[in-house]
Amino acid sequence: MKILITGSAGRVGRAIYINLMKSHDVIGIDRVPCSTTDIVGDVQNLELVGGALENIDVIVHTAALHAPHVGLVCDAEFTRINVEATEQLALQGVKCGVKHFVFTSTTALYGYASTPLSHAGWINEHVTPQPKTIYHTSKIEAERKLQKISGVFNLPVTVLQMSRCFPEPADRMAVYRMTRGIDVRDVASAHRHAIEKRLSGFRRYIISGKTPFVQSDSCNLLNHAAATIEEKAPKLANVFQQRGWPLPESLDRIYDSSLAQRELGWWPRHGFESVLEMWDNELPEVLPPSITHIG
Repeated sequence: MKILITGSAGRVGRAIYINLMKSHDVIGIDRVPCSTTDIVGDVQNLELVGGALENIDVIVHTAALHAPHVGLVCDAEFTRINVEATEQLALQGVKCGVKHFVFTSTTALYGYASTPLSHAGWINEHVTPQPKTIYHTSKIEAERKLQKISGVFNLPVTVLQMSRCFPEPADRMAVYRMTRGIDVRDVASAHRHAIEKRLSGFRRYIISGKTPFVQSDSCNLLNHAAATIEEKAPKLANVFQQRGWPLPESLDRIYDSSLAQRELGWWPRHGFESVLEMWDNELPEVLPPSITHIG
């Protein structure tokens, strides 16, 4: 297949590009020159994008403003880039005969719904988002626009809501791989599975690490996380003890990626062991342990 990836110079876009180029014809577009950018330019340039879409089968849209931009750019810019540009790109894709639109979204958009007061949030695709910021709101609105386009034009649209995958302290990242985090390589493989499955209609999936916990653990995870980890994830608990790292006393949410695992045939491969391996090998993906309470 011939695949256009927007935001191909970004961290996630690069990972997706590298994963897909092994078996597909991939073109990357970004405003930033990069080894994974074939076309340097803005996706809001209609003429540029129109040419880039020639003979394209799939659009993977990762380009966006993100959470760190909140407060640095105005709300109208979030709407213009995250919502209007996404809608414009999808409609251009329809005109050019694109067969599938894959949208890289975020679990952050669940906002306040992720952290109920009485227990750790158990977040799956049935939870209604309660956005906190313009970033969350813009991604929700972009998903809604795509759902409408999918219905009107019979365009398969797959939304992948990825959990956190940026560099952070090794101890926090290791725990989060079981609760609310994901390796960028697993994000990339989820995109590949979605593309190669190409399920019909509008589909939305949470993409997060595999968890040993179940929903009935929610109260214990909020109030007695260390004991719950020792029971449900003894291997991680033992490794933390060996390294002198304290286990968290409270965890506030779990992102459940089981639907993506079932329907896409995707499996997150890089769990907490991968985090420890990266830390031990001094890879810049992992920062020094925080050795503090993890919430």
